[in-house]
Amino acid sequence: MCILKQIGTYLIWIVLSLFMAFGYMRIILGPKPKPSTGLMIMFDWVYGVAILHVGAIIGSIIALLYILIDVFYLKKKLKNNSKRTIIRLFIITVITFIVGITHYICEKVIDII
Repeated sequence: MCILKQIGTYLIWIVLSLFMAFGYMRIILGPKPKPSTGLMIMFDWVYGVAILHVGAIIGSIIALLYILIDVFYLKKKLKNNSKRTIIRLFIITVITFIVGITHYICEKVIDII
């Protein structure tokens, strides 16, 4: 039963990391553009695909980093701490900022992506 509870908890953190990544992509891409007319109407789906595709990849990276940090470090340190959920939320937010900054630098500054 303990394993199922742990898997459920990690699924919640994974969903949270995906939402944070989608939010980051929404900030980077800006608001959805107005619908096109004429021949360019076939490219209106690109915005949604970019948010879902890149957001899912970035969210997976955030979730993987968080789970690794939680398994190897946070579990031991936060065993008897009453504010462990708040600390974990702070850690996943910091990881999101680090991954977002790294993505931005690789895409806009260095032009690798």
